[in-house]
Amino acid sequence: MARYDFPDDAWALISPLLPPERGVSKAGRPYLEHRQVMNGIFWVLCSGAPWRDLPERY
Repeated sequence: MARYDFPDDAWALISPLLPPERGVSKAGRPYLEHRQVMNGIFWVLCSGAPWRDLPERY
């Protein structure tokens, strides 16, 4: 787990509030996992770095 990633117990509280993840969509970019996206958003917010510096893992 990276520095700004959600811990498992916090994710267990948040994940039921999110919409279900879709499989392969018919158009556009395929969905990523919600946890991966949320971790990327919070990495940018907590680190203060610009979006272009977001690590590849997110």
